Amino acid sequence: MSTANKRTSAKQMAKRLAKTFRQERPDYIYLKEVFRHLRQELSVAVAETPKRLPYVPTEAEIQQYYHAVWQARNMSHMVMIKTLLYTGVRVSELVRIKLVDVDLEDCQIRIYRGKGSKDRVVPFPRAFKEVLALHINDAKKKEAQYLFESSWKRAYTTRGIRKILARYTREANMDRTLSPHKLRHFLLTWLKKQGIDDALIQPYSGHESRQSLEIYSRLSIGVAQKEYDNVIGKFPV
Repeated sequence: MSTANKRTSAKQMAKRLAKTFRQERPDYIYLKEVFRHLRQELSVAVAETPKRLPYVPTEAEIQQYYHAVWQARNMSHMVMIKTLLYTGVRVSELVRIKLVDVDLEDCQIRIYRGKGSKDRVVPFPRAFKEVLALHINDAKKKEAQYLFESSWKRAYTTRGIRKILARYTREANMDRTLSPHKLRHFLLTWLKKQGIDDALIQPYSGHESRQSLEIYSRLSIGVAQKEYDNVIGKFPV
């Protein structure tokens, strides 16, 4: 019998330790510190899971995918997928965008309560302005509140968006499903390849600033959008 099989089960050991810890009235931070010191006392190394590089679609795959979207001639889906591609918003953010959040004059969309409950602004290309304006006008005629609503006049769910994207993956005969996150990752990687510095990508990507200063994000959005405008004309779709 192996040494591992002779061990007291983790659940039983937890019960034993609970008797000792209960009188200390521990909270999470206290327990975390105790077990950090315990690992040191027992010389137990923290197991590190090797990180795999995320899959990033190629430009050819993005073009193949969007060709299937274009052929379907569903205007709402076309605008939805281009919004994901151009802005890099998370799917949880996309479904909460309201019509009033879109600034057609400055070609910006305000994202409220993004990751970390932070607000930010994301740009979109001026070439996309006319199509987006037509979509918004059509949505207003239907008395919609959100930028993208289903036929039930409700904001899409994140699951609903994923199903739409998966449909076009099948129609494009692609081996890998292009999820909203992969479209986001493609944009941010593509901008990096165009020579845009991380510091200028950060304000509208929603990632933490390298200096972790919110004021830095607010001050740099104008410069960031200028750099975005300079390269987005070369975007593959």
